[in-house]
Amino acid sequence: MSVGLSRVAVQLPRGIEAVDDVLVRSGCRPMERRMFAKVYGLRDSPTLAADERMEDLLVEAGRAALDGGPAALILYGHTLLMAEVDLCGEFPDRLRSRLGLSGSRFYGLSHINCASVLRAVELARSFLGRPGADPDERVLVLGGDQGSASDRGRFITGSTVAGDSAIGLLVHGPGAAARPRYRYLAGASGRDTRFHRNMRMPAEEFALFNRICSEQAVETLDRAARAAGLAMDRLDHVMLHLSNQVFARSFSRQSGIPKDRIHLDLLAERGHNFGTDALMALQHADRTGRLRPGDRCALVAIGLGAYFQAVIVEVAEDR
Repeated sequence: MSVGLSRVAVQLPRGIEAVDDVLVRSGCRPMERRMFAKVYGLRDSPTLAADERMEDLLVEAGRAALDGGPAALILYGHTLLMAEVDLCGEFPDRLRSRLGLSGSRFYGLSHINCASVLRAVELARSFLGRPGADPDERVLVLGGDQGSASDRGRFITGSTVAGDSAIGLLVHGPGAAARPRYRYLAGASGRDTRFHRNMRMPAEEFALFNRICSEQAVETLDRAARAAGLAMDRLDHVMLHLSNQVFARSFSRQSGIPKDRIHLDLLAERGHNFGTDALMALQHADRTGRLRPGDRCALVAIGLGAYFQAVIVEVAEDR
């Protein structure tokens, strides 16, 4: 079945916080703070303003993706547990109502951390391919977390600082009226159970995870590329999990994919934003005119735990 993806809708908060300020509050020493700035390439992190709520970002991203149309299913991928009162309780019903989708089913996807949003794309594809599915059905995929709710979840030891953002996109089958911006080619998932302690890992396990996560991400992407009938060197663009520059350099070296194909434009100004990184990079590349019809784009996500997800899409002809 030919599955298409719409353009990605990105919603950012009005606030911006310096990564260094988060590191200071987290008790990092000057040497580690310099490492984050000079070596990791992290500068700013999008942060909700005092009068903003994460729910509002998700609603705006969802409305932009829907563009007035329906969706049979909503999948919300997130890393953090619902930290604020306004994101608990009746959150699914309230979100469906605000999106004009009160009759649609809603499921949250979590506990695979930053791999959750790209995994939601895979689950949307499975839903659209189920027996008896209408060919014109659409699935709304939402993603985003409020990193600023707690520095404990925002600062990831020896790796990155996470911010607040939301994305929305539609996944639809072959009968959709709107022409898809991207054609789904293949995907692959992976897990390394050595890192099941997640944020409770001791320092030596964090160090090991940071050393080998690019190796695991490359292996997952290689399986996705082969499923699409491609070698990794045939990929035109790679949109990575934006933890830091060191990870990107290691990924490039281990995969053989040239650095100029790996999109890091947003790293300094947005840094890491949980499961939305790769899709925000895709949206940015499209918006700035870097994508051409027929280009193959690889989206890669890594979640502590450790979980890996890769999705490969092909850019379709624009209208």
